[in-house]
Amino acid sequence: MKHFLTFLLPLLFIIACNTKEKSGSMTITESIKKQALDSLLNRHGEINRYRIEKGVKQVASLWQKEDGNADDFITFCTENFIADSSQLETLFLKISRNMEILSGNFTRMSLQLREPLDLEQGPIAPVDLIFGAYNPASHLSDDFFKNKLNFHILLNFPAFTLAEKLEQGSGWNRRQWAYAATGNIVKSREPAELQQKLSDVATAAETYISEYNIYMGTLVNNNMQSLFPVDKKLISHWGLRDELKANYNVPGGFEKQKMIFALMNRIINQEIPAKVINTNQYQWNPFTNKIYEGTREISSNREEDVRYQHILNYYKLFRQQDAYYPQYPTVIARAFEMNTQIPRETVEELFKKILSSKEVRETGRLIEKRLGRKLEPFDIWYNGFRSDGTLQEAELDRITLSKYPTINAFKNDLPAILVKLGFDKEKAAYLTSRITVDPARGSGHATGALMRGDVAHLRTRFTDKGMNYKGYNIAIHEFGHNVEQTISLYDVDYYMLNGVPNTAFTEALAFLFQERDLELLGFNKNSEEQEALSVLNILWNSYEIMGVALVDDALWEWLYNHPDAQAADVRDAVTTIAKEIWNKYYADVFGVKDQVILAIYSHMISYPLYLHSYPLGHIIQFQLKDFLKNKDFGKEIERIYSIGSITPEAWMLNAVGNPLSVDPLLKASSEALKKF
Repeated sequence: MKHFLTFLLPLLFIIACNTKEKSGSMTITESIKKQALDSLLNRHGEINRYRIEKGVKQVASLWQKEDGNADDFITFCTENFIADSSQLETLFLKISRNMEILSGNFTRMSLQLREPLDLEQGPIAPVDLIFGAYNPASHLSDDFFKNKLNFHILLNFPAFTLAEKLEQGSGWNRRQWAYAATGNIVKSREPAELQQKLSDVATAAETYISEYNIYMGTLVNNNMQSLFPVDKKLISHWGLRDELKANYNVPGGFEKQKMIFALMNRIINQEIPAKVINTNQYQWNPFTNKIYEGTREISSNREEDVRYQHILNYYKLFRQQDAYYPQYPTVIARAFEMNTQIPRETVEELFKKILSSKEVRETGRLIEKRLGRKLEPFDIWYNGFRSDGTLQEAELDRITLSKYPTINAFKNDLPAILVKLGFDKEKAAYLTSRITVDPARGSGHATGALMRGDVAHLRTRFTDKGMNYKGYNIAIHEFGHNVEQTISLYDVDYYMLNGVPNTAFTEALAFLFQERDLELLGFNKNSEEQEALSVLNILWNSYEIMGVALVDDALWEWLYNHPDAQAADVRDAVTTIAKEIWNKYYADVFGVKDQVILAIYSHMISYPLYLHSYPLGHIIQFQLKDFLKNKDFGKEIERIYSIGSITPEAWMLNAVGNPLSVDPLLKASSEALKKF
């Protein structure tokens, strides 16, 4: 998972023109704009009309009283529009250079300030939260309006809407894409204090999640038996989910899975006793929700609706942001139209095609057959299609702990991992020299550098004995992110195109890496049957996370329809929405209604409206996987991820020659099912 910090930096390459009246603003009338337009046309001619009209309109939309009067506006436009192509390229290159310096250093500063929160460095002090929440870049946009830099960008580089990019982009060359990205640098004139408040809320939510651990050895069943090792500590939801997945085909695993499932339901419904979160002082029966001190039952209040208060905190600030984005007046619109660059309706139609498919239902029946029992709701995380279906976690832990007893042992093995994946030695050394590894406090994440010369950070959990299999599995996923982040920064032809179209595209490479984690440990089963199982694994993973994403999306729609909601209302809404989506797409497969399990994901709390990136990532993953068959994996990944941050549609056509679609996955799944 990419770090959410980048979402908060004001150097997002986005524009949204604010036309609402605010204190200190002034209206640039059509008459004033016409005077500026006529002056520029007289000077530079009709050949430049399109850029002149765009530039004047963009500057006028964000010009405020403190920027100058009408004459100042006309003078600025007249004197600073650049018609000469060589001079425009010089301006572009200088903007690119300085944006790299600023965004790169601000990102590095923020990461360093957040280290006590993100890394395992002991207890978090109150001052750590203050420094970690500080956004060094929060005043940058204000400063660049004051010194007129933003107006230079607005005047000279047209900002294209998504519709315009889709219509015109097929005919653009690389420089035109880079110029279009430059036109998308300037955000709306959002106040610095609002950006800082959002950073504060994000830090609080991330810290809440990173500190939300369950000591599994303290859990007891109705016979007061503990099923888990005393030293096993798992973070919600990632650790709990992965522990549940690890207990297929394990003696006693089904009972452990049911206990984890009961625990998850307590978290979602906010019924979990506050005393059992991140502590091993008490024993807790998640089935009855009773807690004990020794053998004596004691009372405990449930956790207050903290989980849902964090969502509400985000919502209140996002509503304040809305006024500054008239083209994208809700955070939902910004998440899809502005960031994902795919309309929500298009995304959800892709998901629903999988969720309603006969291939999913046939796969569910196959899983029942393989398990030898009826499906349980937690079987949305069935992982028996992977080649480790018969491997026990203890054996995998033994291998990874032996192989990676220290962080440096894993870091030093990164070049060899890339070679095994299909990169040549020289490229593997080049990439891994730009990646560092840190011990994560939370489940793990990847944060890329935003300037050449800096390094990407891979964070995963290490135990005092070394890296267990869960940590290794996450690390391979995050390593995929880091490789993308490094290629799309260092190998892209224009800095303004660094990155990918949206986070789903980096998730796709992370998934491609992660699915080969056991192969990297020496478990290699490249049989026809295993390839078919791999297809079904992607389908089932997509089925699970698509429902989760729909819950996240629907929650935010509900929030906008209930602006006065309290945390308890949000809790009730989440559980109601989760049940509705379960009943629509899952109840017929699992044979049980009204389940809330789709609401367990911690992303809902700390990374709002991020979850749709995962299923999109699975769709892209499969299309890449299908394309890469019998090709040089390393060379093709280098080529594909150097395409950069153009539109998703253009990226897919350049990468694999086909648009984004679920049809290849459904077709391959149908063929795979015939083998069983």
